[in-house]
Amino acid sequence: MAKKQGFNPYLPSWEYIPDGEPYVFEGRVYVYGSHDRFNGHAFCLNDYACWSAPEDNLADWQYEGVIYRTTDDPLNREGSMCLYAPDVTVGPDGRYYLYYVLDKVPVVSVAVCDKPGGKYEFYGYVRYADGTRFGEREGDEPQFDPGVLTEGENTYLYTGFCAYGDSSRHGAMATVLGPDMLTIVEEPVFVAPSQPYSKGSGFEGYEFFEAPSIRKRGDTYYLIYSSISMHELCYATSKHPTRGFTYQGVIVSNCDLHIDTYKPADQPMYYGGNNHGSIAQINGEWYIFYHRHTNGTAFCRQGCIERIEFRGDGTIPQVEITSCGPNGGPLEGRGEYPAYLACHLFCKDQEMYTGGFGPMGAWMDSRFPKITQDGRDGDEETGYIANMTDSATAGFKYFKCEGVTRIKIKVRGYCQGEFEVKMSWDGPALGRIPVGFTNVWKEYATEAAIPDGVQALYLTYTGHGGASLASFTLE
Repeated sequence: MAKKQGFNPYLPSWEYIPDGEPYVFEGRVYVYGSHDRFNGHAFCLNDYACWSAPEDNLADWQYEGVIYRTTDDPLNREGSMCLYAPDVTVGPDGRYYLYYVLDKVPVVSVAVCDKPGGKYEFYGYVRYADGTRFGEREGDEPQFDPGVLTEGENTYLYTGFCAYGDSSRHGAMATVLGPDMLTIVEEPVFVAPSQPYSKGSGFEGYEFFEAPSIRKRGDTYYLIYSSISMHELCYATSKHPTRGFTYQGVIVSNCDLHIDTYKPADQPMYYGGNNHGSIAQINGEWYIFYHRHTNGTAFCRQGCIERIEFRGDGTIPQVEITSCGPNGGPLEGRGEYPAYLACHLFCKDQEMYTGGFGPMGAWMDSRFPKITQDGRDGDEETGYIANMTDSATAGFKYFKCEGVTRIKIKVRGYCQGEFEVKMSWDGPALGRIPVGFTNVWKEYATEAAIPDGVQALYLTYTGHGGASLASFTLE
C-alpha cells in the first residue's frame, strides 16, 4: 500500500489544536497544545486533547483522546476559566509533567501522567521554597505560556506575556525548578526583552510577546517565541539555559511576511494573527510546528508543520508556509484535494490583519474568504473555503505534476463568474472555469495544461456574489 500523503493542516479539518509543542516519545510524535472550539467566542474553550503519529509517517495521526479537562484544576472546578497553551516534559522519575496556565490566574499549574498520551492528573502549583505560588509573591510578574525543558535534576521553566508598550512586563522569564518539578531552586531571570526594554538588546523590532518554547540542539539552547508582530515565530540562542540569549531571526510567519522569493516581502499571503509553536527533530529531519487562523475569527486555529534546515553556524533560514509541509516534499500532482489545504488565501483589498498592534478584527467579517465548515464543533466533516468574492485567491503549494491537462473544481453558492487557474499568485491564467448559482456542490472543469515538474496552483474567483470552494482535482 502506498504511503499516505501528509498535508497542512496536519490534523483533520474539524480539529482546532493550536500552540503546538511536538515531542518524540517512544517512537511516536506527540503534539500538545491548547484546544479551540469551532465558532467559539474566545480562545482555548475545549479540554486538552492529544494526537500522535509514528515518527516515520507524519500523515498518520491518531487521536489519543482528552488528556486533561478544564475542571481538573482545583482553581477551576466550575470550568469558568480556559486552559491556555501547555507544554510537557519528562521528569527525573520518568513520568510526564504537563505545565499550563488558566486564563484568569497568574500561577503555573502542573499535572502528571505515567504515559505521554494521558490521562493526566492534577499535581500541584509551581511555588517558592516557602510555599508561595509563583506569580503571587509581591513583585512577581503574571505567569503565562509555560515552556519546559528537563536536564538531570533541574527543569527550566520559561514564561511570560508582554504586550507592545506595556512597561509593567519585562520579557520572557527563565526559572529553575528542582526534582519535585514544582519547587523553585533558582529564581526567575529575564532572557528576552519586552518592547519597552529592548533598546540595545539586538531584539529591536522582534521583541518577546508570548509563547516561549525551549529546545536544545547539540550544546545550543533555542528559545522559540512569538514576537510583538504576533504572526511570526522568532528564535534566540545561547550556550546556557538562563542567560546570554542572542536574537537570531524568524523561523516562520503564518502569513508569509518577510519572504520575498515569490512576492514582495511585506505582502501577506494569508490572514496573520497570533502564532505559537516549536521545533522538533523527527526521523532525522527538523520541523517547525505553528498555527493558522480560520473561520474569519481569532478563535479557530489549526496546527501546521514545515520542514526547516540548519545552516552550518546553527541558524535557521525562514521557511515558506505550504500545503505540503508534513509530507516532506511536494504532493502528488493528480487526484482530488480538499480546498481547506490552501496555504495562501487573500483578495485585492489587502486589508488582511497581519498581527502586532494593528487594527484587530479588520479581517474578521464577511468581506474576505475564509476556511470554515458546516455543522458544529467536533463534527467530522471536511472543511472548505467560503465567501470567495471577486479577486479572492486560494493558493496551494506544492505539487509534483506530470501530464496534467484538466482541472476540476467543486463549487456552490450565489455566484456568477469564473475561476482562473494560475501557477503563481500574480501570473496569467492557464484556464478559466465558469461557475453559476447553485445551492449544492457542483463540479465544473476546464482544459489546462500544467507544465511538468514541481508547481504551485492558484485559483482566483472573478465575478459577482460569493462562491464556496470544496475541492479541486488534477487530471
